[in-house]
Amino acid sequence: MGRTPDKESSIWKLIFSESWSPRGSLRQLFTILLHGRNTLVRFGQPLSLRELAADAEDDERAIRKVSRVLRVHFRQQREMAIGPDLSHRRTQVEGILDTDSVKAAIAALAAEQGGGATAMRRAEEKARHYAWEIAADYSYPVVRVFHRFLTWVWTRLYDGVELGNFDTVTGVAPDHEIIYVPCHRSHIDYLLLSYIVYQQGLMIPHIAAGANLNLPIVGGILRRGGAFFLRRSFKGNPLYGAVFNEYLHMVIAKGFPIEYFVEGGRSRTGRLLQPRPGMLAMTVQSYLRDSSRPIVFLPVYIGYEKLFEGRSYVGELMGKPKQKESLFNLLMSVRELKKNFGKVHVNFGEPIKLAEVLAEAHPDWRQEPPLGESRPAWFSQGIKQLGNRIADGINSAAVANPVNLVSLALLATPRHAMDEDQLVSQLDGYRRLLSAVPYAGRARLTALDGRAMVAHCEKLRLIQRHPHALGDVLHFYPEDAVLCSYMRNNVLHCVAIPALIACLFSRNASLSREQLANLTRTVYPFLRAELFLRWEEEELGGALDAYLAALVEMGWLAESTGREGIYNAPNLNSDEYAQLMLLGNAVRPALVRYFISLSVLTQQGSGAVSADELEGLCHLLAQRMSLLREFNAPEFFDRAIFRTFIATLKQNGLAAEDEAGKLTFDAKLRNAAAESRYVLSPDVRQSVLHLTRIDRGTMEQALARLAAKGKA
Repeated sequence: MGRTPDKESSIWKLIFSESWSPRGSLRQLFTILLHGRNTLVRFGQPLSLRELAADAEDDERAIRKVSRVLRVHFRQQREMAIGPDLSHRRTQVEGILDTDSVKAAIAALAAEQGGGATAMRRAEEKARHYAWEIAADYSYPVVRVFHRFLTWVWTRLYDGVELGNFDTVTGVAPDHEIIYVPCHRSHIDYLLLSYIVYQQGLMIPHIAAGANLNLPIVGGILRRGGAFFLRRSFKGNPLYGAVFNEYLHMVIAKGFPIEYFVEGGRSRTGRLLQPRPGMLAMTVQSYLRDSSRPIVFLPVYIGYEKLFEGRSYVGELMGKPKQKESLFNLLMSVRELKKNFGKVHVNFGEPIKLAEVLAEAHPDWRQEPPLGESRPAWFSQGIKQLGNRIADGINSAAVANPVNLVSLALLATPRHAMDEDQLVSQLDGYRRLLSAVPYAGRARLTALDGRAMVAHCEKLRLIQRHPHALGDVLHFYPEDAVLCSYMRNNVLHCVAIPALIACLFSRNASLSREQLANLTRTVYPFLRAELFLRWEEEELGGALDAYLAALVEMGWLAESTGREGIYNAPNLNSDEYAQLMLLGNAVRPALVRYFISLSVLTQQGSGAVSADELEGLCHLLAQRMSLLREFNAPEFFDRAIFRTFIATLKQNGLAAEDEAGKLTFDAKLRNAAAESRYVLSPDVRQSVLHLTRIDRGTMEQALARLAAKGKA
């Protein structure tokens, strides 16, 4: 069948396009002639005629039942491919203005401006302007042009797009409203996901795009490809909020698939950002108004081997202002088409049913009255749980590709260089570990062995070879070492627990299962908050045992023969010990950051600094330490990571805020800081302690300079 939805009253569209209106023989003929090369054939699950007709009283009723079942099935399949019946954009806008909430917002704005017919007319025109600014203008011809253009772009940029678990989408599409929630690594993300969905024969989603992308020419093209635009903040503008909420509700109520990024913006470090509640809350509000069609969220992991915007991300982390989107910058990026960016991996996670999330937060949510201006506690809690489940779902669909694993190995060395055979052995070890204990059921792992991974990264010009008589040395190109920390962070969560175990054995030759469990339990809440690890605390013991068994099987740890439950590190001079230490180095920078935060807080004293002051100080101290020691990636001193750590301290009862907004703590926090001796070497601990001895006057001056720099 042809795949264009009915949208406009053009005679050509009516005659030649697939639509929801009845079709005669002539129109079917023209459709076949015009759209014959754009035909989609999908085979559904077989239906048993015997089962369908089993309870029918006679043949006539059996025929009616079979006919009814098939009509429902074919309607669902058509809706999956071409979307619901779509009204003209002008009709959408007028329908939004006619809703009670928008009328009330218009009346409120008119009253603020003095009332009267003129004020009312101006407020209504403002609302109409907002609606036109927001609404998508889906155009099938533009989508077809996009499809052809992007096919050419992917061929030029990438060696291929590897797709995983798409059967998940086709499984839920017939009877669910789909909200695609991918991670946000690049501007390529939304183009790539829409392309894949279209290529697989489904209706492309309407995409929530930032108003900064509503550029001349470009904005119109994106809008016709299904993008609708929203501003960064609705604060102080209730009319805009009312218009946007009604538009979103209209799209959801009609059954259009939607796509948005819960992180809000693109990640500059490669880690997932904390989920933003805005779009999630508006989606849930819409569902509470009309829950007749179930909503399912589909987490999507998108992994690149080389990143289009990588260098600008590094600059921003180093303190440069964020580059503003413009038509000129877009045209300049065309130069990148000459480069090879390797493969892209797109993997779909476990569907998250909104009704189930709401039932966990508040079993009686269906009986609640419509939400007003104030949000009940269960609603906020449900949004938080939903955001965390989406982040966990994205990470659980991670793909460990060759670039991720090579970056993980080389960045663990002081000079980001390794002997070729040692690197190959380390990569094969990572593959064995991730094969023995997959991070999650939907996670994927490259099929290449260590030597093939090295060759792949050499082909991409990510690493270079230094010939040597005793064996070639492989290292990053100088300009790519920092960029590869981004790729390592994409899959850091997959090795976080075994890397923490390895870190513990770097300072302790022998540890009992109980000691390992206690020390892991202390650090885990902070690693989980930073990396969105999937295990609940009660599941941590099972994960720990699985990883210990795998490390013993690999020879990277050994069980004590005479003492049950005791684990030993390998011989200090063995290859296995070196490999274990490299694994531990993957999370060591995170542990150093945590110790910096705890050291600053304990040295300043309870009730001495606020959360914002502590965040700023930790950022400055980590920045300084990165200049003095080996932690030279700008993501090491990213403020967002310290913000998450401080929030986790408060959430876990290790710190609290007094009436003046200062952080208070007791002996539990000091004990947590003291346990750093089990994971950090004495020289690192001493460096941190020396670095964090700052008096109040110095601290205030540093914070003032940081604030002035932020304003500038």
